[in-house]
Amino acid sequence: MEKQNAIKLFNDKQIRTIWDDEQEKWYFCIVDVMGVLTETDRPRKYWGDLKSKLKKEGSELSEKIGQLKIAAEDNKMRLTDVADTEQLFRLIQKDGSYCKN
Repeated sequence: MEKQNAIKLFNDKQIRTIWDDEQEKWYFCIVDVMGVLTETDRPRKYWGDLKSKLKKEGSELSEKIGQLKIAAEDNKMRLTDVADTEQLFRLIQKDGSYCKN
């Protein structure tokens, strides 16, 4: 499987992504997406809390979240929770508490 990394910008914030040739789709770093949506200083904590909540509720979404190696801030490749576009939309629908009015 050949992978291609890229950085996407949303509201001037970076979202790390990776292309999966086999699946023919992009995967997005969930922590980065949560940081953009919530504007929190602690997106890892926010995602950790949401992930725990999903698991407690028995959400099938939490079982579908995968991990892929994506470049971290120190440029080392680290396993990171990722989601495709469909999974991200489901996360947004599931927990709209971060949506700004």
